[in-house]
Amino acid sequence: MPLTCLILFAVLQTPLTAQDADLLTPYRAAAQKKWAKAIDEFDELNKTEAHPADSILFIGSSSIRRWLTMSTDMAPYATVRRGYGGAMYTDMAVFAERVVSPHQYRALVMFVGNGVVGAPTDHTPDQIEQLTRHIVHVSHQHQPRSPVFLIEITPCEKRFDAWPKIRAVNARLREIALSTPHTYFIPTASHYLKPDGTPRPELFVEDKLHLSESGYKLWSTLIRRRLDDVLQANVNAE
Repeated sequence: MPLTCLILFAVLQTPLTAQDADLLTPYRAAAQKKWAKAIDEFDELNKTEAHPADSILFIGSSSIRRWLTMSTDMAPYATVRRGYGGAMYTDMAVFAERVVSPHQYRALVMFVGNGVVGAPTDHTPDQIEQLTRHIVHVSHQHQPRSPVFLIEITPCEKRFDAWPKIRAVNARLREIALSTPHTYFIPTASHYLKPDGTPRPELFVEDKLHLSESGYKLWSTLIRRRLDDVLQANVNAE
């Protein structure tokens, strides 16, 4: 095996450290209080659901949870849907091992649309970068050769006042993908904006936050296209 591959393999196999635990400590109690039941339900689903080892594992917040047509929208890819509504990057990081490790998957796809909503309590780009890198590391430790895809946060009317802050987070997600092996960014935001730079209302339901049927159709097209590009390139490289 080439030296560069050996180094990469060693990095991806590095176990989670005390620093990782320290990162999660401020968020653990709140995440447990709010989401313990939802994660317990995932554990129960894992006992009864069977998925092929080449499935795409989708984790994230309500846009993943509400994507009831995922299995047909993402065909021919087999999918595993593990989203819990309202989850922030802090919650995803706390529960990453429990959500990810029970599964075998060809790739992991993550979307988290919360944490930056235009409130004083918003997480900073630095916080979100640290948390996202932790989640990516959890996946790479579990399955070093399975790529991780980070979906760009979608611009929506309900949170459009916070769009400049959300764009800053999206820039960090892109940077994580550029600087981390086997990690990719899925750009989507421009497709959800009108020529005047405001959100396209037909792509969202009445709450002006969550995707409509048309919004999901567009989302699946963009996600599947990126998966096709990366996964086929990986096959060709083997």
